[in-house]
Amino acid sequence: MVKAIRVHELGGPQVLKWEDVEIGELKEGEVRVKNKAVGVNFIDVYFRKGLYYKADTMPFTPGMEACGVVTAVGPGVIGRRVGDLVAYVGTPMGSYAEEQILPANKVVPVPPSIDPIVAASVLLKGMTAQVLLRQSFKVKPGNRVLVHAAAGGVGSLLCQWANALGATVIGTVSTKEKTAQAKDDGCHHVIVYTEEDVVARVTEITSDNGVDVVYDSVGKDTFQGSLACLKTRGYMVSFGQASGAIDPVPLSALAAKSLFLTRPALFQYTAAQDKLLEVAGEVFANVASGVLRVRVNHKYPLSHAAQAHADLENRKTSGSAVLIP
Repeated sequence: MVKAIRVHELGGPQVLKWEDVEIGELKEGEVRVKNKAVGVNFIDVYFRKGLYYKADTMPFTPGMEACGVVTAVGPGVIGRRVGDLVAYVGTPMGSYAEEQILPANKVVPVPPSIDPIVAASVLLKGMTAQVLLRQSFKVKPGNRVLVHAAAGGVGSLLCQWANALGATVIGTVSTKEKTAQAKDDGCHHVIVYTEEDVVARVTEITSDNGVDVVYDSVGKDTFQGSLACLKTRGYMVSFGQASGAIDPVPLSALAAKSLFLTRPALFQYTAAQDKLLEVAGEVFANVASGVLRVRVNHKYPLSHAAQAHADLENRKTSGSAVLIP
């Protein structure tokens, strides 16, 4: 038996229960991992609420990101040994646990220079940033980029990475207190969206030319403004809906400026193992080189996952949050 967070009914943070669970036996191609740190992500909130995503079974253990040490290797596993430091993102869901069993082809090696807490807090967000900046729209020197929620976990990494790629980065934040962090992360211009008109400010900053790409994880509240901020033939990259589901978009809304709209899902870009290793490897390389600085601003005991979720939903967090088993 190991301890884990379990969800027996959908709802608020209070449905996250700290319980004993059976871990089961290793099967062909699997490894057992003792988690050192567990990443907290907004997708965990969606699964807990049953909003946009639903777990296959009830009860379930949430969590889609962790870093830990391999403690046992199942039959047929090649390239993974007991004692390896590994990380994983995605499926099977269940990282809010002291230990878990994972397919060996879903874990990635963590370089010895990367702290496990950093690995657990950066991999999912970092891989998301890689897909957004390097694949969905390939940011080049001179591009103008608008990043919503610039002080958030993914937003922080997007700003740093886009700046390193030579873009002019405009970030939006909810409070003046988050402005300094956004600038430190590479934003050339920061807009406090609760106090300023984002579209008017972007128009002013870009001399009425608009931005090449918008990275929008906020959704309902920002979507129309994001389209308005784009230049002709600009790219709208929607990758979340923290403020609620986006209303249906008529094609005429894109036709006005010949806009491109995409809604990338990370795991469709990393389904093949070679792509998973490539994307994760690029993230860890950028952390090791200093291009990406990871702010682990919030650490909670794993048993206090409900508090972590409450803080995340109430926008009391900045940077990354991790759970420590």
